[in-house]
Amino acid sequence: MRGRGPAFVVRITVDPPHPQDVIVPPAAANAVTEATTPFRRCADGVRMLRAALLELERVARAAQVPPLAGREWYELIARKLLPQLTDDSYLVVAVVGGTNIGKSVVFNHIAGARASATSPLASGTKHPTLLVRGEFVDTHDLEQIFPGFELQPWTQAEEALREEGAHQLFWRVSAATPENLLVLDTPDIDSDARINWERADSIRRCADVLIAVLTQQKYNDAAVKEFFRKAAREDKEVLILFNQCQLPEDEEYWPLWVDTFCRETGIEPSLVYVAPSDRAAAEANRLPFYEREWPRQKDASGKFITSSESNEPRSLLQDLSEMRFAEIKLRTLRGSLVEVLDGERGLPAYLGEARRCSGDFKAAAELLAAHQLAEIDNWPAAPNKVLVGELREWWSKQREGWSATVHGFYNAIGRGLAWPIKAARETIYGEEPGPFDRYRELEWAAILTAVEKVFRKLTWISELGNELLRPKLQSLLAGANRSQLLDTLQAAHRQVDLKWELSDLVAREMQSFRDESPKYYEFFRRLDGVAAAARPATSVVLFLTGFGPVGDVLMPAVADGAIQGMVHIAGDVAGGTVAAAVGESVISGTASQGAGYLEAKFRRLHNAFTARRAAWLGGLLKEHLLRDLPEELATAAMLPESPEWQRVEQLQQQLASQLPKAGSGTN
Repeated sequence: MRGRGPAFVVRITVDPPHPQDVIVPPAAANAVTEATTPFRRCADGVRMLRAALLELERVARAAQVPPLAGREWYELIARKLLPQLTDDSYLVVAVVGGTNIGKSVVFNHIAGARASATSPLASGTKHPTLLVRGEFVDTHDLEQIFPGFELQPWTQAEEALREEGAHQLFWRVSAATPENLLVLDTPDIDSDARINWERADSIRRCADVLIAVLTQQKYNDAAVKEFFRKAAREDKEVLILFNQCQLPEDEEYWPLWVDTFCRETGIEPSLVYVAPSDRAAAEANRLPFYEREWPRQKDASGKFITSSESNEPRSLLQDLSEMRFAEIKLRTLRGSLVEVLDGERGLPAYLGEARRCSGDFKAAAELLAAHQLAEIDNWPAAPNKVLVGELREWWSKQREGWSATVHGFYNAIGRGLAWPIKAARETIYGEEPGPFDRYRELEWAAILTAVEKVFRKLTWISELGNELLRPKLQSLLAGANRSQLLDTLQAAHRQVDLKWELSDLVAREMQSFRDESPKYYEFFRRLDGVAAAARPATSVVLFLTGFGPVGDVLMPAVADGAIQGMVHIAGDVAGGTVAAAVGESVISGTASQGAGYLEAKFRRLHNAFTARRAAWLGGLLKEHLLRDLPEELATAAMLPESPEWQRVEQLQQQLASQLPKAGSGTN
């Protein structure tokens, strides 16, 4: 038998009193004989990995990555590695198996008393029952060792049979149990009640040693085999107890059954026992367990050779106490770490799944970005008249001294000259709407067109087949949403102070011109001074000839040609700006480099104002239509580049490099 060593005899007692002699090796009596220092190095890494995973899970919600809870490898971190990754080499032994096969009988044999209720009915045990030494309870936190369970002190055997929604674990102190051995009876692993599976799985993750109770009816059951496949991947120490055998008739058959079970689960048992079918002995806690040789030898024809083995009953508690605690602990903890880092089922597989989810969102984000939602090709330009007016007003504030006095004087005259012309026009044609009123109407028409385009494009994108975008976009495109959006946009549009928007833009752009091009600014400033000196002569000549140096770009044309010339004159006299000083060359772009530069700045103002207004609309569409959709898509699409992702990958690589070698206590 593997793992046995020198022993001595001690007398131990269980409650209720049931004296028995058990052979306990010095190693078990002292609890730990081998150091597990490699896992001390892994402990901090696992704790940091758990914290990093929780942060990544929070970020990954944007990409709709399924949660961590319930994933086998993550449950191993939470329920096995974090509680047990220490130098304290206690063993958790669980009696496990299918429905109505005598698990509680085996458990009571180990306990030496009726610690768990037995029943001929299926699905008797609903909650795990734990045997533990009192000294262990004094120095350890059982809730930390068995996370997810509500621990309750044991008072009577029938408590574990109660139906309860909560995951409860009943524990009792047993003097018969070695100090660092924790023994559990468990719910059925093939029960119709899913909650029993969950409890049994939780115990499997916590356990180091599994006593697999099998019968002829259950050894080939699909649910049972799946449970033990997981145990094999986690490299659990497994003892097989084939129960309810018809002895000696089944001596030639049980090896076939065990062989099938081992081949289909990957289990390599360290010990194999058989027990007879004897209900009376089971109820009286006198059922014998016989050790059998495994693996079994085969003859030339492939049949198992029947050996003459002892029929002296074994004490399972004695055999458990002789196991090498630290060696098994190293093995099972390493097995759990290997499962966590497994490329097909563990953390790398989770990251692969998260990367695929992120890729789906990236495709959705690229699809949305590839089609400009608010593409507007007919946005109205700012009125030239008011734009030039704002330019003149800004420039007038830059003048100083004599130049400011002269231009101010003639500006006052210009306003006086312009008044009768304006009054005459209003008498003939009626009061003309202000330039901003006309612009507001044109802009609203452009907004309606833009919104219609946005809804058409979103509808088209929602029909392309992207499963992530479709439900999100369909909720945005509902009829009520469209009506509410138009009402919101119209209310916001009415409240916009267009004059302030233009004034603010001109001030910013011209200040930028002054700061970025001081030479050009000084050049035009000198021209403005020359214009002030020549102002009387220029004004008279222009007034008499009827020609204005400022063309249609600066003042809109009117129907009456005679009035048009007068207006141009008034505009020049009233303005006194750089445009008046240098004439049409400022706008035409055919004159000097300085004039072309000024024309470019003028056009830049037009473009900047249009961009500013379009950005205003885009902001409202984002706030009231798309809402957080672009950010959600971008966050999900960039998940693999996030700091949280990088941190998890870094810790994963560190743990892989620290993983202790199989079968040794060193790296």
